[in-house]
Amino acid sequence: MKQTYRFSCALGVLAALAPMAQASGTHAHGHGAGIGQAGEAAHVDREIAISMNEMHFTPGSLMVHAGETIRFLITNEGRAVHEFNLGTEEMWAEHRDEMREMMHAGMMTMRMINHDRMAEAGMMHDDPNSLLLAPGESGEIIWTFPEVTEMGFACNIPGHFEAGMHGQVQFE
Repeated sequence: MKQTYRFSCALGVLAALAPMAQASGTHAHGHGAGIGQAGEAAHVDREIAISMNEMHFTPGSLMVHAGETIRFLITNEGRAVHEFNLGTEEMWAEHRDEMREMMHAGMMTMRMINHDRMAEAGMMHDDPNSLLLAPGESGEIIWTFPEVTEMGFACNIPGHFEAGMHGQVQFE
């Protein structure tokens, strides 16, 4: 119980800092990565379909333009829970720790997401750069990319990143 409380408090602090982090072009975790920001549907330049399966993304890499707003249409075609998360190596390392805590707390298993348990803990996994999907689910992320930066996308479910479930975002 103490871990869940500490986890919820930390998330509350992060949520409070998120508007400042987005205004400065960083992720809510405060790494200063400058990976962009949530985009608006009215400003979408193009759509990219992403499928997630065991243990890969299709496509495996992305080409974007600085300032471009993309609607990602994401489908989990696999048998396990998967995540699409735009970020950096540093952000993912921290996020993988959070995902392990979520597994240990029963908020998800390899095959299902327990949204009620997430809500109780105050961890809804609803960051604008990330989407967590159970098998067969679909969703979308609208993202505006920054100036050229080093970033990519990954699944941070325990063991998935390590199995190769990540890709690079390249700027044209």
